[in-house]
Amino acid sequence: MSDSKQPTVLEQLGGFSGLVSSTLPVLAFVPVNSLWGLTAAIWSAIAVATAVLVWRLVQRTPIQPAVSGFIGVAVCAFIAYRTGDAKGYFLFGIYSSLAYGAVFLASVLVRYPLVGVIWGMLNGHGTGWRTHRDAVRAYDLATAAWALVFLARYLVQNHLYDADRTGWLAVARIGMGWPLTAVVLLVTLWAVRRADRIVEPVVTEQDASLPGSEARRDDD
Repeated sequence: MSDSKQPTVLEQLGGFSGLVSSTLPVLAFVPVNSLWGLTAAIWSAIAVATAVLVWRLVQRTPIQPAVSGFIGVAVCAFIAYRTGDAKGYFLFGIYSSLAYGAVFLASVLVRYPLVGVIWGMLNGHGTGWRTHRDAVRAYDLATAAWALVFLARYLVQNHLYDADRTGWLAVARIGMGWPLTAVVLLVTLWAVRRADRIVEPVVTEQDASLPGSEARRDDD
C-alpha cells in the first residue's frame, strides 16, 4: 500500500490562503471602478490575479488554483469590457453557480451524487459505494450541500445584478465565497469519512478473498 498522502480538497483549492486570495481581484475591482472607471478596474483585477500567481510561483506552492483564478478573472474582465458595465464582471460567476448547482442537484436525483463519484475516482474505490445505502445517503447529503450553496449564490447575486447593485454584488461574492465553501467542505469531509468507514472494510474483505492472497499473507 502506498504511503503517499493524497492532497485534501482544501489543499487542491490552494489551501486557506488560496481561498482568501481568490477574493482579492474583486476587492480591487469595485473600489477602483468607483474611483477611476471600468477600464482601470479591469486592469487592476487582472494585475492582482497576476500578482497572486507570481507570489505562488515564488513560494513554490501549487499554482493550479492561481492559474484557474487568473483565467476566471480574465473571463470576468472580458465580459465586463464587452458589456461596458462593471456589474458584467460578476455575470460569469452568477451563471457558473447556476450550472454547478443544477449539475450537483441532478446527480443526487439520479442517485449518482457527485461527491461520491469524485471521491471514488480519487481513492480507487470506483462506484462500489453505491451498493451501500448509508454511504449513498452520506454522499447525497454532501452533494446536496454543494448544490444548495451554488444555487443560493445564483439566486442572491442574480437579484443584485438585476437591481444594479454592483457594490453589494462584491459583498455577496466574497461573503458567499470561501466562508460558505469552508462550511460545505466540513460537510464533505464528514460524508467522505462516514462512507469510507462503511466501504473500506468490504473492500479489504474482498481483497483478502482473491486468489493468492493467502500466499501473500504467509510470505509476509
